[in-house]
Amino acid sequence: MIAGIHGGLVGKSADALLVDVGGIIYRVMSSGRTLADAGEVGDPVALHTHLVVREDALLLYGFLTTAELTWFETLIGVSSVGPRLACAILTRMAPDTLLDAIANEQVSLLATVPGVGRKTAARLILELRGKLPDDVTVSTGVPRGEDMEVVEALQALGYSLIEARTAVSRSRLDTGIPVEDRLVAALREVGG
Repeated sequence: MIAGIHGGLVGKSADALLVDVGGIIYRVMSSGRTLADAGEVGDPVALHTHLVVREDALLLYGFLTTAELTWFETLIGVSSVGPRLACAILTRMAPDTLLDAIANEQVSLLATVPGVGRKTAARLILELRGKLPDDVTVSTGVPRGEDMEVVEALQALGYSLIEARTAVSRSRLDTGIPVEDRLVAALREVGG
């Protein structure tokens, strides 16, 4: 598999970058976010890539950040979400926004992506909630020391990192409250 490419940017289209790597020009499909941030023709570019092998084509998808690549690979793992739709989602939403939308079950926000209806948005939330990789960052910030203890306790109880951090961020309590009380408040948030 091709894990990444480094080269010179020789062109852009509506959905891809053209990258010259040692005299060979690769067409690398991507999100609008990467297309906008890749620079100008002639600039050097480094992309983290994912190769999609089909019966009739080899399609290379590339992103400037590993976070966006991780999201792409996570999204295409959802039934009825292909690479193009995953790129459309990543074009419309930054990784942190997407994470918040899934964590907070914001079907209407996900449904604003062209090609994603309410049913697909609900399926995304259902299939991804609690199954996100641990290296996907959470926009609620790094928990304080006391909060990190609660996150670890929730994970020990079987909750995912995203569920634990979301519960802790929703149950923000003043400093000085015992960890046990923080855990109870977070469990109430997880329980709905």
